[in-house]
Amino acid sequence: MKLTEEQKKDIKNQQSQKFTTKRVVAPDLENILFEALPILDHGFIRVIDYMGDDTSIVQAARVSYGKGTKKVNTDAGLIKYLMRHWHSTPFEMCEIKYHIKLPIFIARQWIRHRTANVNEYSARYSILDKEFYLPSKENLAAQSTNNRQGRGDVISGEQAKEVLDLLKGDAERTYNNYETMLNERYDGSIIDEKKSGLARELARMNLTLNTYTQWYWKTDLLNLMNFLRLRADHHAQYEIRAYADIMLDTLKRWVPITYEAFMDYRVGGTEVSSKGKEVIKKLIKGENISIDETDLSKREWNELMIAFNLKDKLI
Repeated sequence: MKLTEEQKKDIKNQQSQKFTTKRVVAPDLENILFEALPILDHGFIRVIDYMGDDTSIVQAARVSYGKGTKKVNTDAGLIKYLMRHWHSTPFEMCEIKYHIKLPIFIARQWIRHRTANVNEYSARYSILDKEFYLPSKENLAAQSTNNRQGRGDVISGEQAKEVLDLLKGDAERTYNNYETMLNERYDGSIIDEKKSGLARELARMNLTLNTYTQWYWKTDLLNLMNFLRLRADHHAQYEIRAYADIMLDTLKRWVPITYEAFMDYRVGGTEVSSKGKEVIKKLIKGENISIDETDLSKREWNELMIAFNLKDKLI
């Protein structure tokens, strides 16, 4: 990821600002505020603004006048209780705003989380940068044979080179055609003074989905955690997971007590159905039980056995 000198200067100017506030601040998050955290080949995430911290959650839960209790361990206990029992509304009291640069195909996957305020760079108004996402070789994989939306074995050798050449060639060719239709380069220079350019809202349809876009994405803490629970999971697509991993670090800097509870109860925890719970109870008692004695599907059974590290019982 390369920032222009103008962008670097703008970030330094933002970071040099000093404001006096009576609101709570998160010192660790303040340390990276406005900083462009690189992701993939040209992407980044910047924390632009936030509201609240761990004490704001406690304050909302207790509907108290001031910050939470003065005892951090007491606040931690309450936050863990809220997380453990799915009492979600206190987490909605905190908000965070990101500036994100990402490939269009990931943006279209991301926008399915309809729980945020989004303002995207307008290709009707401006020309998109000449930047495309090209996967690294270790992230080129064949279609999974048992998962319709997953990846299988890594593609290597000449086939990998062929795929990367195709991705790069198609992206560059369509972008060149994009400029031709606009009659304008991405730097603003006119190609042919005698011609009129096609409307930007029409010319953009020719671009490939690995072209980068940008947006501001603002959400509350509860919906951020819902997003991260899905997108930081190892089953998630690598490219969106790369963004989620960076956002997990910003979560830790912002609300460390909530982060710890989130990693414990949401990311590291396991949901078990009532039928699954009965199976586990019998296994704890040392009873022998097979899938035929339950109403679980093969998939449910295997997920349960993997969750409790009982791989010898997989079928």
